[in-house]
Amino acid sequence: MSEQNPCLTCGACCGYFRVSFFWGECQSSGGTVPDDLVVQINPTRVAMIGTDAKPCRCISLDGEIGKRVGCTIYENRSTPCREFDASWENGVHNSSCDDARAAHGLPPLQANPSLWPQGDGGVV
Repeated sequence: MSEQNPCLTCGACCGYFRVSFFWGECQSSGGTVPDDLVVQINPTRVAMIGTDAKPCRCISLDGEIGKRVGCTIYENRSTPCREFDASWENGVHNSSCDDARAAHGLPPLQANPSLWPQGDGGVV
């Protein structure tokens, strides 16, 4: 991921949304997400610890939101994390990104193609 990537100085989504997904993404079921980082929310779904209540902060988020952040399980993160694009990543506005940033007092991202070098997808 490029050092220019605004996600590396944001992390607002990791401190705003519940990250829930099918339990089959956990390591004990053949997936990639470490079992000790999730909590069961119903018979078929789990959530990242820390995102199952408000205020939330994903257990895997390292750093200070709005300053410098990273995901401690980036290569093993769940589908919702892999599929969440920052606003204007791939040239598409994401109002959910704007909402998360606003909740942390951060301005919305602006369209700027130079921030998203080719092949530089996903959040931290």
